[in-house]
Amino acid sequence: MVNMGNRLKALRIEKNLSQAEVARRIGISKAMISAYELEQRCPSYEVLVKLAIFYNVSADYLLGIEKTAIKYDGLSEKEIRAVMNIIEVIRDKSNYFD
Repeated sequence: MVNMGNRLKALRIEKNLSQAEVARRIGISKAMISAYELEQRCPSYEVLVKLAIFYNVSADYLLGIEKTAIKYDGLSEKEIRAVMNIIEVIRDKSNYFD
């Protein structure tokens, strides 16, 4: 099961932001951001939407319902197969470490 707190923290770190900065930008307290990242609280629907918009991801992604989408626009069939093969290798390796 996907941990939404881990995804929120990873997205925040990826943007090089503090919890206080994220909280200020979406209009909630730093304590709430901390509670979401630690899985002590779940965001309301309104806050979930704000977080998804802020981080430019889908709410499904934050909830663990959807995997990251890969866009194949402009790739040939051969290139698409190569990308899919790489994904499979990575999945196999990640399952090895579980």
